[in-house]
Amino acid sequence: MVTITALSGPVMMSMAATKSQNVGRISFKSSRAIPEIGFISSQLSGIKISTVAFQTSAPTPISAPLRPSLQPVARRICPFTGKKPNKANKVSHSNHKTIRRQFVNLQYKRIWWEAGKRFLKLRLSTKAIKTIEKNGLDAVAKKAGIELSKM
Repeated sequence: MVTITALSGPVMMSMAATKSQNVGRISFKSSRAIPEIGFISSQLSGIKISTVAFQTSAPTPISAPLRPSLQPVARRICPFTGKKPNKANKVSHSNHKTIRRQFVNLQYKRIWWEAGKRFLKLRLSTKAIKTIEKNGLDAVAKKAGIELSKM
């Protein structure tokens, strides 16, 4: 605990400063603030400390943490059938098991959408491609709950 005393004309004010162990900075606590004081002189080091920085009630952050911009990643899930990767074991000759993933056979396919009079480029599983050829794109999309006008 350090006591810092400042003198401004006939008025003398005492402030208590505590050093935070985690951050390594000094925080000032005062029951009242006098705007006439231009600086505070520390008794320990003799350094003049400006009080302009201490008059603000809430400290403003110097800079926000930078986050790398994340690009959207295409998930390995078929939107029409809901097929997704399966977790399986890769078994060696010595019967040592390592977890691996069995991915869905997804293909990019341009399909003609009759109601919209245009092509749609979709990422579908091969099972979904067969189902669309058999039942039609509108019927499969309706059953999956997909709105084709947004694609």
